Order: sequence, then structure tokens, then C-alpha cells
Amino acid sequence: MDREKAINIEQNSNVAIVTFNISSISGVPEIEQIAAHLRDFIDRSKPQRIVVDFTGVKFFSSLMLGVLVDIWKKLRDNDGVIAISGIDPGLTRVFRITNLDKLFKAYPDLDSAIKSISKLP
Repeated sequence: MDREKAINIEQNSNVAIVTFNISSISGVPEIEQIAAHLRDFIDRSKPQRIVVDFTGVKFFSSLMLGVLVDIWKKLRDNDGVIAISGIDPGLTRVFRITNLDKLFKAYPDLDSAIKSISKLP
């Protein structure tokens, strides 16, 4: 799978927006490609704020949680923040069970995430 087709990253004023073009993120090769694309973007652009929008994603494997933690660490090292938006209610439970809801602020939709994260110092 071409990582460019699975993931989009767009810079919107001071917030980078990550969206997915697939409804299930589960294969090891595709997750590795998504992770590589995100790391490349962060290394090149050094964003301070990222919203990862899961609208339309119905399933992702636990490997995707590892990718999110990796992104969080990269941003934290540069005083950046990450937010999650549009997560399927069934997937919200996974964040609570793994205590990742303490790392990631979740928003119901992309607009509310952008508005909130844009206001952070």
C-alpha cells in the first residue's frame, strides 16, 4: 500500500492535520508506512500542534496506538502537543483501557480539536 494514499497530512495555519483514507488500520506494513510518513513529516516540519483525525476509521490495531505514543514523544521533546478527533465510540474504550486518554485529549470532531489546540500556548 502506498502510504501517501493511506494518510494525508495538511498544515492548517499553526496546526498539522492528519487524516486517513482507509477505514481499517491493521496491517503491519501499512502501519509501518504510516509511522514512517508521520516521523518524516515531524522531522522535516517540526510542528508544534498536530490533530490526528480518525473520522471514518472503524478499526485500528494496537500497533497504531504505539505510533500515536511515538508521535506524542517526538512532539513533547519539541514542546509540541497532539490531539485526537473523530474517534469511533468503540475505539474510545481502547484509549481508556490503556490509559492513553490521559496522554491524548480527544475531541468529537476535527473543527473542535483545531479550535482547542490552536489556543494552546
